[in-house]
Amino acid sequence: MSKIGIFYGSSGGSTQRVAGSIAKKLGADSDAYDVGKAKADDLAPYDVLLLGSSTWGLGDLQDDWEGFVKALAAADLSGKKVALFGCGDSSSYPDTFCSAMGVLYNAVKDKATVVGFTATDGYTFDSSEAVVDGRFVGLPLDEDNESNLTDERIDRWVKQLKEALGV
Repeated sequence: MSKIGIFYGSSGGSTQRVAGSIAKKLGADSDAYDVGKAKADDLAPYDVLLLGSSTWGLGDLQDDWEGFVKALAAADLSGKKVALFGCGDSSSYPDTFCSAMGVLYNAVKDKATVVGFTATDGYTFDSSEAVVDGRFVGLPLDEDNESNLTDERIDRWVKQLKEALGV
């Protein structure tokens, strides 16, 4: 199995907890990095990258990603698979729900193979930059209003990732 690097930005702790839960459920050889402390060189050893961000304001990346997304855009990601996950608030921000995943997707879509798209069924929101061709570009989670669905959604997504990664 490929070694997995999990890179996340978390201000309130939700995205960090989600990253830990995903790592545990994957049961794979993985390392987790807070992007506020990570360096561009940290991306290189991994065949698979899981990138996670909470969405702030009107669709913005979590603050720590602002610097690291530039490193991500400059990195050689050829041959790598990337999966995205994000936390958002579908009740307070229904027009930008988990849009930070869309920002990350745009940074990697032409540089790596993106896996882990999720159907929009079962989500309550109006719009999101993270929806491409009718699907979310990764796993969206709402820890503010739908935390009761988080484990089930992560389980389904991890199963899908394992299939996409040949695990």
